[in-house]
Amino acid sequence: MTDMRPVGYIISFMVMFLGIAMLIPMVLEIASQTGHWPVFGKSAMLTILIGGLVAVASKNGVPDALNIKQTFLITTGIWFVLPLFGAIPFLFSELELSVVDAVFEAMSGLTTTGSTVLSGLQDMPRGILLWRGLLQWIGGIGIIIVAMVFLTELRVGGMQIFRSNGLVSFDMTLPAATRISTQISVIYVILTILCLIGYMVTGMGGFDAVVHSMTTVATGGFGNYDNSFAGFNHSTEYVAVLFMLLAALPFILFIHLADNNVMHLLNNPQVRGLLATAATLAAAISFWRFAQADEISEAAFRKALFNTVSILTGTGYASDDYMQWGSFPVTALFFVGLIGGCAGSTSCSIKIFRYQLLFASIRVQLRKISNPNGVSVPRYNGQSVEDDVLYSVISFFVFFIVTLGVTSVLLGLAGEDFITSVSGASAALANIGPGLGDVIGPTGNFSSIDDMSKWVLTAAMLIGRLELLAVYAIFTIAFWRA
Repeated sequence: MTDMRPVGYIISFMVMFLGIAMLIPMVLEIASQTGHWPVFGKSAMLTILIGGLVAVASKNGVPDALNIKQTFLITTGIWFVLPLFGAIPFLFSELELSVVDAVFEAMSGLTTTGSTVLSGLQDMPRGILLWRGLLQWIGGIGIIIVAMVFLTELRVGGMQIFRSNGLVSFDMTLPAATRISTQISVIYVILTILCLIGYMVTGMGGFDAVVHSMTTVATGGFGNYDNSFAGFNHSTEYVAVLFMLLAALPFILFIHLADNNVMHLLNNPQVRGLLATAATLAAAISFWRFAQADEISEAAFRKALFNTVSILTGTGYASDDYMQWGSFPVTALFFVGLIGGCAGSTSCSIKIFRYQLLFASIRVQLRKISNPNGVSVPRYNGQSVEDDVLYSVISFFVFFIVTLGVTSVLLGLAGEDFITSVSGASAALANIGPGLGDVIGPTGNFSSIDDMSKWVLTAAMLIGRLELLAVYAIFTIAFWRA
């Protein structure tokens, strides 16, 4: 029988950490003298108390290393439990949110999805806005650590390739996980500070710069205004593009970069693939807009670049209503969101490396058709790819498509229209943020959809953030019998 004490111990510590984070907006509210500080004071006290009690109860069962089953449970359990506690400040606040709305907002924050049920953001207490930013910032660093420490070991969706090719190589001991987590966290903080400075230099106010730097580096997309990035100046958009791309790169490569090994970054196929995809799609949408307007303008290029990078990386900011750009940009941006950034980044969706492995496998199959007697194996980053990696990647694609279809059907059964159902399922499962259409598009939000739809989307955000199979595995009989 699985010893659940290590699972409870680690999750409880994360809950206590979340409770301590609630003290930050509380201090802001006290300094602002708005009277909203008790919301976060009560939330922090309740969260820390519950987390502390569970930690004390499970402390005597913590081993030096975790087995595979415990790792699966911890990975899924953290992203299931933390949003429940992250929703408490929304429930205690003057926003008067329902339970489903509060959990939806917290899940969207911690999974760095960026979908929201809130409107009138610019008039809300600053503590709430800061809390939304903190949720995404915490979720961003959390998913990098989960991806590079746990998912590589769990062989989820082909992630084991980053263990076998030398990018990641640790055992499942807690000290090893702590070591790599510390390195990644330092880089994450440095990027956030640099982004903050960039925003302030280009004219963004101090508070806005703090919140948006956290949600940019987390590729989350929560902002302080209903019109997202539309109200900021031109140079600020370019700063956002830079840091959205940096946050979508593999953070493990920044460690190599810190060791003056620049070639690890420049020669990485994921990095080249991400930058090439962003440049190609931004150029294509720009040319479309130039042709439609019969005029070449910097504004059209900038908005095409910004929104393409935002959707590609799963950030979800919008600097314009791209639903008005025409059929090609809308269609392109829908599929752009299903690409995503690099593995081991804060970005989301399917990820660049899976497409590269899939195309490598397809090329090999085509060669075998034309030359049945030839010997050809798929290669990635100069190394041959093992069959189990390809099976994992193909399985991920199948599960993603099936889950997308099921989620869309469930939203349709809940009463949503076709565009809302399909784009909403895609936005949640790929953790993009905005969907398409007038309801959940770049100028709308998710407040008006049915409560059942919100629960479905909340579940889809969790499943998508943890790369599907990490969640599905724990619902199999074989998992519990192992």
